[in-house]
Amino acid sequence: MRVPLSWLREYVDLPATETGRDVQAKLISAGLEVETVEHLGADLKGPLVVGRVLTIEELEGFKKPIRFCTVDVGQANGTGEPQEIVCGARNFAVGDKVVVVLPGATLPGGFSISARKTYGKTSHGMICSGDELGMGDDGTHGIIVLPPETEVGKDAIELLELVDEVLDIAVTANRGDCLSIRGVAREAAIAYGLPLRDPALLDVPGPNAYGYPVKIADPTGCDRFTARTVTGLSAEARSPIWLQRRLQKVGMRSISLAVDVTNYVMMELGQPLHAYDRGLVQGTIGVRRAEEGEKIVTLDGTERKLHAEDLVITDDRGPIGLAGVMGGANTEIADHGAAENGGTATTDVVIEAAHFNQVAIARTARRHKLSSEASRRFERGVDPQAAAAAAQRTVDLLVLLAGGTAEAGVTEISAPSAPHTISVPADHPDKVAGVAYGRETVVRRLQEVGCDVYGQDELLVTVPSWRPDLTDPNDLAEEVIRLEGYENLPSTLPRPPAGRGLTPRQRLHRRVGRALAGAGYVEALNYPFVGEQVFDQLGLDADDPARRVVKLVNPLSDEEPALRTSLLPGLLGALRRNDGRGAHDLALFETGLVFLPRDEQRVAANLPVDRRPDADDLAALDAALPDQPRHVAVVLAGAREQAGWWGKGRPGDWADAVEAARTVAREAGAELATRKGQYGPWHPGRCAELTVTVDGEDKVVGHAGELHPRVLKTLGLPARTCAMELDLDAVERVGDDTPQAPGISTFPVATQDVALVVDAFVPAADVEAALREGAGELLESIRLFDVYDNAEQLGEGRRSLAYALRFRAGDRTLTVDEASAARDAAVALAGERVGAALRS
Repeated sequence: MRVPLSWLREYVDLPATETGRDVQAKLISAGLEVETVEHLGADLKGPLVVGRVLTIEELEGFKKPIRFCTVDVGQANGTGEPQEIVCGARNFAVGDKVVVVLPGATLPGGFSISARKTYGKTSHGMICSGDELGMGDDGTHGIIVLPPETEVGKDAIELLELVDEVLDIAVTANRGDCLSIRGVAREAAIAYGLPLRDPALLDVPGPNAYGYPVKIADPTGCDRFTARTVTGLSAEARSPIWLQRRLQKVGMRSISLAVDVTNYVMMELGQPLHAYDRGLVQGTIGVRRAEEGEKIVTLDGTERKLHAEDLVITDDRGPIGLAGVMGGANTEIADHGAAENGGTATTDVVIEAAHFNQVAIARTARRHKLSSEASRRFERGVDPQAAAAAAQRTVDLLVLLAGGTAEAGVTEISAPSAPHTISVPADHPDKVAGVAYGRETVVRRLQEVGCDVYGQDELLVTVPSWRPDLTDPNDLAEEVIRLEGYENLPSTLPRPPAGRGLTPRQRLHRRVGRALAGAGYVEALNYPFVGEQVFDQLGLDADDPARRVVKLVNPLSDEEPALRTSLLPGLLGALRRNDGRGAHDLALFETGLVFLPRDEQRVAANLPVDRRPDADDLAALDAALPDQPRHVAVVLAGAREQAGWWGKGRPGDWADAVEAARTVAREAGAELATRKGQYGPWHPGRCAELTVTVDGEDKVVGHAGELHPRVLKTLGLPARTCAMELDLDAVERVGDDTPQAPGISTFPVATQDVALVVDAFVPAADVEAALREGAGELLESIRLFDVYDNAEQLGEGRRSLAYALRFRAGDRTLTVDEASAARDAAVALAGERVGAALRS
């Protein structure tokens, strides 16, 4: 909302010494977001005067039309002689009044004016356009032509109000009252402690039976409709300069007198209005919901297909306007330009000032992608009591400026409604802010806002009609706090209890991050939002629990409306972006929360603000939230070890993903087992299922391995990309991260190597489990150190797995026979379990 300081001063007697910067500071302190202060005409210097064109000579022989003019500027040039000026504009004629800048002046942008020779003539000044004066283009793309009655030689800087300051205010969605000069003036009056001259306090005649007929079929969508009629408008009437300039300063373009007046009153009072050509309206004006498929051509020339929820203004033919958004072309006001082109200028108008439902207007504007000045105000809340005053103000201006006659008929239809009242303890703002304001201050501030306040300890507050955002006690507390000054709130830093430090869970998360970083992974934090199509891309089954998501009511992006149930979509997206930018050797990790919906959906209660929530409040809040376990995931592609003089390097593979999971488990002090698995995005032959033992049973806590080629193609990932995801909270619960000193034996180790031939489909983990169990308590460690495939020696579909077994006793040196016996027992059990045979 752009607010000229000169307009603001009409309603508030601000001190003459107050600048736009001073007013900006006051309004910001009161809670308005004043973004900038624009200084109009700051570098403008006269003489800039009104002149009358005496003669025009067309100069020939140039690439573009050039005119040599003589202009009467009165005594402004010191001689009274006509001023000779060269000009290329074509939109003026002999006898027109124009704006002339004389030598010695400076135009906006530091452009100095002096007499100079051009096109074979000497030009003593310029005939100015709106752009050259910093006013913006008025739609003519030419110089400014002033009304015929303008006095020659008059100072144009004063006439055109070229020097001013304009406040640019970013109005929040709840402060629709500040989308008007009236609303901002009220805030300024409160900030300065000055009285407000409310422009809406007008003598308005009551409704009668002679007004234009109106029928409201949807009182929920339109609870107030005022109609006034003005006849006999002069077809030659133009918007006066002061009206055009005020519209320009607030960012609107002058169109025609009737339209300019409705726009002016809207900016002044915040009430959108619409003027209909009475001669084009057929029958009763109505307000109803559109019929599905109805069409209307709006003022922008676009034909729009209406939705059944759209609120429309109608006559006997059908829709003549999108209520609260934009009028229809079939009742458009025709200005003097229409008469000049053979048409008929509008002389009789019907003025509409109505109040529409906020939600209905907002949905219509978004549905048709048609945001207008009117819809912006209705969406944020318009004062319903201002409709009659706005209609009266419009009628008065049309009568004054266009010579019209206000008909006696007044139509006013309104649904019965009672003012909104709120009961609030007098000390409620004190409790919210932690400041002792006292009852007198609370009552005074609420009355300044426009509230009626009754009561002592318990206040009964009647909210003013222009503040529909005040709905509960906390809103009233906010009004008191902001007007008393947010900067006056004391800063009190919380004092946490000393010595508690990080929780065990926090320490584990940090250890996991350091361990993965030490293993060569780079942390990549991602937004926790996903689109449900990603589950199809990952190849999850239709009944997979990961497809059950928590959806956001107001997502940042319509393409990602849900909270993640896995870390992989974000990490794989980061890997794809980096690979696309030339970084092909990647190893990324992330630890973060995933969000799993509960079986029973609950609604969170509003927590109190005047006290600390108790344990029951917090428990009820937690119960309404989804489960949020912390996961850890890694993705890797390209080289795991770089090539160099030391060797050829090595690409990352599924074993690296499994090792990353083991690294995490070691930090948690948990025993992580691996076995062959198959799930979602992983390659069925290169996927490890990660398990921990809980109450004697294996529980799956994650997966690791190489991703399926189909997933890689769908997501645009590099070939042989590997990934791991692990439920860190589940691993933490079974782990014991208590530091354990290593046991150092004084007895020597006995090492036995064994090579077993098994079917190729037998997992090495199953062979290792059988060897470990068969070797018994003497086995200290087991390590797979060689895998050999040779069909000629081993047979088709067979492979050799070589293990190093380390045996040690805690109380003696093992004999060869004891170590051999343990080895034989291990081999025997492996043969029984998985069909392993010693390789000859």
